[in-house]
Amino acid sequence: MSITTHERPGVYSSYGASSLIRGSGGRKTVGLVAVNTKATAKTVYTITSYEEAVTTFGSAGGQDMAELIRVILLNGAAAVAAVPIAASTDYEAGFAVLEGQENVSVVVCDSTTQTDQQDLRDSVAAASAARRERIAVVGGAASETVTNLISRAAALNSERVVLVAPGGTDEDGTALSGITAAAAVAGAIAAQSDPALPLSGAELTGLHGLSQQYNDNDIDLLVRGGVTPLESVAGVASVVRGVTTRTTSGESPDTTWRELSTILIVDDVIPAIRESLRAKFRRAKNTEQSRGAIRSQVILELESKLSREIITGYEHVTVSADTENPTVCLVEFSFTVAHGLNQIWLTASITI
Repeated sequence: MSITTHERPGVYSSYGASSLIRGSGGRKTVGLVAVNTKATAKTVYTITSYEEAVTTFGSAGGQDMAELIRVILLNGAAAVAAVPIAASTDYEAGFAVLEGQENVSVVVCDSTTQTDQQDLRDSVAAASAARRERIAVVGGAASETVTNLISRAAALNSERVVLVAPGGTDEDGTALSGITAAAAVAGAIAAQSDPALPLSGAELTGLHGLSQQYNDNDIDLLVRGGVTPLESVAGVASVVRGVTTRTTSGESPDTTWRELSTILIVDDVIPAIRESLRAKFRRAKNTEQSRGAIRSQVILELESKLSREIITGYEHVTVSADTENPTVCLVEFSFTVAHGLNQIWLTASITI
């Protein structure tokens, strides 16, 4: 087990995953970084209503900051941690401001530039490594082709990044970029209390329409290529299937992290155990008795996740003292995530 050395006392964590295990919550806050010249740049504003957003950031129409906040809140987020930036060259600085914020679960931005989205990917990865787990949701350019979207997903290639398509439309039906659609999906993810529940079929509100309607072949290509497709049926926009952009490991195809629910479950289980241990063992001795109590607490948390069907099983819970550092306690365990139900196949035998 590889451990990064820190001197600050606390509970640290790491995780790995494979398609097969061998041997061994509620409404949340969405972070938003967007260009806005009215509010103070690189400052975090916690917004809980559209009216507050308009007062703080103004309303210029289109896909401005207030409109993105409106869509995020409409789709179920508890609040938006909004960081305005003065120019399109300041995204990386804006992301850095959000990295230090606690209780941000999903992050979006108003850029469709690939390099900005890669900076956002790196930012959420850094925040997650610092025990502030989160994912990013991004959108493509207006009317971007399926091939281009798959290439964009490959350039992002992260279990912590969701790329949604197509984009929305304005009130006149003119195609827009995927920024507003990404904001809607971010709000829907933040609204979910059960991380194991698939995003498939989640209705998206606040959108005037979608710029394209994908056929089944397009949807197959998009999902396999790491793009989360949206569709509109009878005027209601919804998610076809929630996937991440992580499609490869190195040069090899890898579907381990394809389902969005997988990383959401990881971000639910590990922080819950970490916070539980931090609260109960803030001051403790690294003795056999303490390690036994730690093991019992880990099992208690895992049993809770098992009973809620967030995980389907766990095993190999071990707690030991580090042989090289007597102040470090090593906790190891494995668990199996619950899988969402994406398809039901019917086979009928007909007698004539």
